[in-house]
Amino acid sequence: MSCFLCFLVPLPGRRWVWLVRALLFQSCGSASSVTVPETLLFVSTLDGSLHAVSKRTGAIKWTLKEDPVLQMPRYVIPRPAFLPDPNDGSLYTLGGKNNEGLTKLPFTIPELVQASPCRSSDGILYMGKKQDIWYVVDLLTGEKQQTLTSSFAESICPSTSLLYLGRTEYTITMYDTKNKELRWNATYFDYAATLPDEDVKYKMSHFVSNGDGLVVTVDSESGDVLWIQNYASPVVAFYIWQREGLRKIMHTNVGIETLRYLTFMSGEVGRITKWKYPFPKETETKSKLMPTLYVGKYSTSLYASPSMVHEGVTIVVRTLMAYTSTVMVGKISFNPKDVLGHGAEGTIVYRGTFDNRDVAVKRILPECFSFADREVELLRESDEHPNVIRYFCTEKDRQFQYIAIELCAATLQEVMKTFSHLGLEPITLLQQTTSGLAYLHSLSIVHRDLKPHNILISMPNAHGKIKAMISDFGLCKKLVVGRHSFSRRSGVPGTEGWIAPEMLSEDCKENPTYTVDIFSAGCVFYYVISEGNHPFGKSLQRQANILLGVYSLDSFSPEKHEDLVAHDLIEQMINMDPQKRPSASCVLKHPLFWSLEKQLQFFQDVSDRIEKESLDGPVVKQLERRGREVVKMDWRDHITVPLQTDLRKFRSYKGGSVRDLLRAMRNKKHHYRELPTEVQETLGTIPDDFVRYFTSRFPRLLLHTYHAMQICSQERLFQPYYVQDSAGQELLGDAV
Repeated sequence: MSCFLCFLVPLPGRRWVWLVRALLFQSCGSASSVTVPETLLFVSTLDGSLHAVSKRTGAIKWTLKEDPVLQMPRYVIPRPAFLPDPNDGSLYTLGGKNNEGLTKLPFTIPELVQASPCRSSDGILYMGKKQDIWYVVDLLTGEKQQTLTSSFAESICPSTSLLYLGRTEYTITMYDTKNKELRWNATYFDYAATLPDEDVKYKMSHFVSNGDGLVVTVDSESGDVLWIQNYASPVVAFYIWQREGLRKIMHTNVGIETLRYLTFMSGEVGRITKWKYPFPKETETKSKLMPTLYVGKYSTSLYASPSMVHEGVTIVVRTLMAYTSTVMVGKISFNPKDVLGHGAEGTIVYRGTFDNRDVAVKRILPECFSFADREVELLRESDEHPNVIRYFCTEKDRQFQYIAIELCAATLQEVMKTFSHLGLEPITLLQQTTSGLAYLHSLSIVHRDLKPHNILISMPNAHGKIKAMISDFGLCKKLVVGRHSFSRRSGVPGTEGWIAPEMLSEDCKENPTYTVDIFSAGCVFYYVISEGNHPFGKSLQRQANILLGVYSLDSFSPEKHEDLVAHDLIEQMINMDPQKRPSASCVLKHPLFWSLEKQLQFFQDVSDRIEKESLDGPVVKQLERRGREVVKMDWRDHITVPLQTDLRKFRSYKGGSVRDLLRAMRNKKHHYRELPTEVQETLGTIPDDFVRYFTSRFPRLLLHTYHAMQICSQERLFQPYYVQDSAGQELLGDAV
């Protein structure tokens, strides 16, 4: 449920931007069109869903789920504030120079993008970007067959009729040249469609609640209520098919209390009855309602939309809101206006309580009850791990199923840009995520939809500590005992851009395994460490690049120790060959997660192990293979003068030898307290500064040594550094 504020403001005439796109049907080998059933109506909602519904009943036939219609920054709060209208991209401002109220600007986001780059008189630079995309959708099922962009397309020859839906992304960015800072940015999505045709008689009137997804459809002539449906997110547009293209249909935005009041006055919600209020027809309704501006909240951002509100209802708005705000279902209670987020298939997550404990409440639609039952079963089985979301309770009423789970502060995606401000350690969060994933895999559970949005950040505990937790078990798969793979016959679960290639590749003959989660986790790792980048590129090309195996880890520096270690692990995790990806347990053993103390202990253990080893022995030979690249030809030339001088006092070291570099590190660590003051100062404190002294100068040293010493991974000394299976064999695979 969205927040509600009512302002009586003048509403200038609506400005429409003509976005004419050809939306065609195509059958294999034929250019002829396929007629769309006249019974189909398309309903676009704020959360990014496009529902194909029955004109007769409003029931959903299928849903295409995409990015929300509006995307705005969470932490940028400009003055004045900008509030976009999701219906057409119009813009309103609140609190300008003279602290005036809401004012409508004379342009829309699409018009700003069209006019950019431009500059305003007050020194604001406008930068815009327009990007088109085509979705190729199965007409009968709504299943997305293909995504077409300007940079990627492939020929297809399906046996079913296809619907080509055009969608345009408008991104506008405002930069303040006076304050040298980002003022505001937003992205607005719109489907390609022609505008309403007044000459075409459309016999239905759609009344839409601005606060939620409630739609009341009335016969324009008789006033009969044809159907009432709630699409779980505010409706922003209606379309019908006409002349081989989508045509937008007018609808009337009505305040949430007004629409519910009129609906209740008409009779029981959901019954087909006459609109008994004194103004049944659309034209009469508009003449009786007052124009206002609705200000709502979606996710963490505000939006504005013109709305009609009955005068009698506006007087008691606060009373109605207070009356309709404490929903109680069994032991679960929540406020419908306190929405935390939206999920697939109409799922809404609210802030609520269970047994005097703050929780998140997932509201599930009836058609997804079987999936919800499976999710609850898996949650009950797996929630004992600290890095898996905790389950509390499930309740049902006549309309929905409700699942109470642990309340979290944010998603990994939401806090990704603010790690330093919040005191978060990205590597620690990734380690915790992998720990939760390893636990799920130990229970024979494959998550199948791992992405930043499904990794939650907990509320601080009594000591102020937070942690990462895996959530959203809606697509999880419980494997049969003794099996390590699952069938693809039930469809392709997951989110586009995060799905492992074997899930979509027709060339893959083997069934997918646990490693689909490892692939997704590898993408998440890079996304977090690189602060927002994806190894397979921009969102529109990601899944195509995944299938082609085209990736880039260019955010990592080849001369930085930490980047090389992360590069090594991520490259293994996103390997095109599922069998060459490490297990979750193996990922946890990787040096990426080693503390500086553990790194130093490893270097010491290696040096101790090879101290008496023959130069011709397999271990030393493996360690010295390509060793000169690691030590940069002669490591003695790359250390500070005080350390050079001290090393020459006691014994001779070979500058081209990795073993001798490790020996020098071990000796200086053992005799650190006996070193001259200037040497201690140059090396720094043990272990942190000491380790960084060497890894900053020789960034390949740790990885090289780690891979070389796999030959000794079965030895007791090195078992803490490597994962063993039941046969005692190392599990990293050929990728290393």
